[in-house]
Amino acid sequence: MTVLDAVRTSVKELLSNPLRSFLTLLGLIIGVSSVIIMVAVGQGAQEGVKAQIIGLGSDLTFVRPAASDNQQTGARGQAGSGLTLLASDAYAIKEASLSGVIGVVPQLNIDAQAIAGSNNLGVGIIGTTSDYASVRSLEVDYGRFIDDQDVERKALSIALGAEAGKSLFPDNDGIGKTVRLSFAGGRVGFNFRVVGVMAPQGGTGEGSQDDYVFIPVPTLQSRIAFLRNPQGEININQITIRSDPNVDQGIVKDEVTKFLLRHHAVTEPDFTVQTQNELISAQEEVNATLSILLGSIAGISLIVGAIGVMNIMIVSVVERTREIGIRRAVGATSKDIGIQFIIEALTVSVVGGALGILLGVGVAIGSGGYQLMDQELNAVIELWSIGLAAGVAVSVGFLSGVYPAFKAANVDPIVALRSA
Repeated sequence: MTVLDAVRTSVKELLSNPLRSFLTLLGLIIGVSSVIIMVAVGQGAQEGVKAQIIGLGSDLTFVRPAASDNQQTGARGQAGSGLTLLASDAYAIKEASLSGVIGVVPQLNIDAQAIAGSNNLGVGIIGTTSDYASVRSLEVDYGRFIDDQDVERKALSIALGAEAGKSLFPDNDGIGKTVRLSFAGGRVGFNFRVVGVMAPQGGTGEGSQDDYVFIPVPTLQSRIAFLRNPQGEININQITIRSDPNVDQGIVKDEVTKFLLRHHAVTEPDFTVQTQNELISAQEEVNATLSILLGSIAGISLIVGAIGVMNIMIVSVVERTREIGIRRAVGATSKDIGIQFIIEALTVSVVGGALGILLGVGVAIGSGGYQLMDQELNAVIELWSIGLAAGVAVSVGFLSGVYPAFKAANVDPIVALRSA
């Protein structure tokens, strides 16, 4: 018997029991498609996070306060919750002209309600300086960004992110109009004059500045006491440093760390310094682990599919005992019988694998852009995941057919011919 004859026989057997064949194929289809879909979703999440981090700008280093400590209870707060970072720290780093540093800006983050006429919007406020736009690679669409005079005069000037501007002023750019920022449940509020609207940046999460509004960092400090420390200085959430693209970010990180230790007169850092490359690497490691975990979970269904193939092949051996006896009687060898059953198992696996690949790729492509728990799904199909799923499916077919083939090859021809 040739291989082609064995394949024809396998297809004939599949078609002779359509329901059983379909249920056998279903396990493999689900297994293969699940591996492709899970890996695609995991890779999509990884690319999405990476895009967010890159969307922050380029060649950036971030300095944040250390975690806060409760002196009474000893409880430690979340990372960045301390009050150890000041706007003056950013100014000092800038004045120090550290090697490789080309831009430094402080960042104070506050949530507020923005109101413009009948339109209102929950926004994130970024209190900063005039260098923020250049450090974070932002461009102005209309008007201008806050400038040095706004910072020096502690002016009530505001620049709007693209989406914030569109929501508050849907009919025009809003330049020169008034936006009221309301804090503390509406108990505190100030009227700001719009000086500019930023060009759309795109992205999601913190990687996009489109939903933020920007004001001079000293503006609220001069009006709201809790934003100042006992010495009257401004507590901030972050210092963003842009470095020369030709300089190793690790060197910049070391220089900044050494400077702040001297500036704060401490031996142990009361701040954290993290480069953009470190953020990307950390997220890639997390998402790679997630992809492996998702792929492994999906692989369990492939094992279930393999068990189904083996079960059906064993049943087939029992049902076709007389056929095996007749084949042996007319000259087929044990090897011929064994090869036939292995090829039948491989045929089932190849067909199931092919259908699983088509289903997996289709679902992965179709899921792109859908919202799941307020998060946009992004699936990135990896060729290696398709190859892996196909390879596993074929291996499953071969291994699942070995035992039934061995059993069929060792059936006693005389006993087989006597079976009804």
